[in-house]
Amino acid sequence: METYPRTKGTLVKSTMVKASANSNVLVLILAVGVFGILNTEMGVVGIVPEVARTYGVSVADASLLVSGFALVVAIAAPIMPLLFSKMNRKAVMLLTLGIFTICNGAAAFAPSFEAMLTLRVVPAAFHPLYTSMALAIASQMGTPEASAKASSRVFVGVSAGMVLGAPVSSALASVFSLFASMMFFALVTLVVFIATLFLVPSMPVRDPLSYGKQLAILKKPLLWASLISVVVLNGAMFGFYGFLADYLEAGLLLVPAAVSAMLLAYGGANIVGNLAAGKLLANTPVKTARFIPLALLAAFGVLFATASLAIAGCVLLVIIGILAGIANNVNQFLVATAAPEAPDFANGLYLTAANLGVTLFTPVLGALISQGGALFSVSGVLVLLACAFFLIAWRQCLNKTT
Repeated sequence: METYPRTKGTLVKSTMVKASANSNVLVLILAVGVFGILNTEMGVVGIVPEVARTYGVSVADASLLVSGFALVVAIAAPIMPLLFSKMNRKAVMLLTLGIFTICNGAAAFAPSFEAMLTLRVVPAAFHPLYTSMALAIASQMGTPEASAKASSRVFVGVSAGMVLGAPVSSALASVFSLFASMMFFALVTLVVFIATLFLVPSMPVRDPLSYGKQLAILKKPLLWASLISVVVLNGAMFGFYGFLADYLEAGLLLVPAAVSAMLLAYGGANIVGNLAAGKLLANTPVKTARFIPLALLAAFGVLFATASLAIAGCVLLVIIGILAGIANNVNQFLVATAAPEAPDFANGLYLTAANLGVTLFTPVLGALISQGGALFSVSGVLVLLACAFFLIAWRQCLNKTT
């Protein structure tokens, strides 16, 4: 008997969701696919110096491969999912993975820095298309419990791409070459492309919403309250994460090897948090959304109070990593449940809000570091988390009255 992932306005028919085992295969493919997409985005962080040396450009110019990619993602996030919302899901997956594979492979042979930058911009536009679609499919996996668990597993791919991409690409570049790093990006998406081609059935969209009906969600105060909450909460988490290496080195005075180990430990803790979020959001979604900024506020408060105590700081950062993994899922949950009738467009807006938070608040935390040192950035995070708590409370009040 076929089951159908449902939302109010969209029906995706998939023979893949005939049984839980097949559903797990689909979620695994989506998670690895998201890993490949995020790996392409964040993995370049680990090879910026190598790119600068190879193409004879400054490190600042080479970093455009990261910032330029993120800017295109932020712009494309609300547009691409809307434009492709009526297209067969499998076709969207294959199109996106094919573009990433071709562009990553071609970038390995790029004759100039300008050519490599161009080959980064093109797939960046399709990043939010695949990610928002993966989250939309996961959120339609049967019961609320099943959809929460599926979404958390997709977020494991997000976390893995963000925390493993940079060290893996850096290691490949140092041991082998820049070519090997770029081909690694292409290989991951190629593997997922082949798996999608043979293991994922056709997933046509039944009863697709018109563009007008999808855009109509922008009239919902609950959606805007959710998006603002995401901007602030994500800005707090990832604004701090952007300076985490500096915090470990200059704040906790760790040696380089210990810094690398802690970055991996933080990433591993983030993945644990993603897995835990599936059960928490399935069983107690309202309490989890309300609790997470308070828990982060408490953890960062103790981190600020313990100042430069290295062991205490490392333990707290592992706890913060777990809480941040849960918070990632909470952010997406807030937006998705505010506009379930247009999941693709809503998830695109979520990605824009998440990137906007990082763009707005990372410079703020950087300015605090410049004024008071690495430890002082925590004070900025505490203010943002306090704001996030009240914003989520406001959002939940709106949810009761609408």
